[in-house]
Amino acid sequence: MAMNTPPTRTSVPMDPMRKTALTAGLLYLATFVFSIPALGFYDGVLNNPDFVLGAGGDGGVLWGGLFEIITALTCIGTAVALYPVVKRYSQTNAVGFVASRVLEASMIFVGVVAVLGVYTLRQEFAGSTGTDASSLVIAGRSLVAVKDWTFLLGPGVMASVNAFFLATVMYRSGLVPRIIPTIGLVGAPLLLASSAATLFGLHDQVSGTSLIATIPIATWEFSLGVWMTVKGFKTARPTDDAPPVAETPAYSGAAA
Repeated sequence: MAMNTPPTRTSVPMDPMRKTALTAGLLYLATFVFSIPALGFYDGVLNNPDFVLGAGGDGGVLWGGLFEIITALTCIGTAVALYPVVKRYSQTNAVGFVASRVLEASMIFVGVVAVLGVYTLRQEFAGSTGTDASSLVIAGRSLVAVKDWTFLLGPGVMASVNAFFLATVMYRSGLVPRIIPTIGLVGAPLLLASSAATLFGLHDQVSGTSLIATIPIATWEFSLGVWMTVKGFKTARPTDDAPPVAETPAYSGAAA
């Protein structure tokens, strides 16, 4: 008598596009998870002119630096993950997105170096005698100014540029609902204009006006990350600038 054996379960491999969307989505969400707390860790060094004159080291600065380093790496990760997908629809946009994302991450790294420089000055002042306090304060504020400019040129200007490249492809391809890239395409010029206004001193970098101009880009990146993580990519439509697909000639069967 034959015995009925239970059917074996075979694991179904994840679709490559779904895996790419999940990876990119998690990396986008990670940029929010790590970048927002870093601002709190940096509060003292950025807003207290006498921070370098404090006694001992402030561990919060080190945590802020670590969080910003992770943020920069996740920025690069989103570009690396999405490059093969974006390239299918526009080689130009794919290269532009990677370049702008890497440049944004580079600005973040420069800002981290500046803040860690202030941290080092604070430690050296605590362990030395006869140090000119006023010169130390000037040096510390100079490094903070570098940090402020990197924040403007990185998450400010370059976030607008990479939104132009990526949102354009997402809108044309239909990989995500069109409302998501539309927010990015609307928010990019707003944030770029706000950054230019800050550059020429029309309003402060941290102000109500700059916050309003930042909200659309933040909404675009967050909603894109959530959609890719939860839903993945939709069935895409071919675009006008997509690379042509070579057709394989049919076998005629004729003898040579």
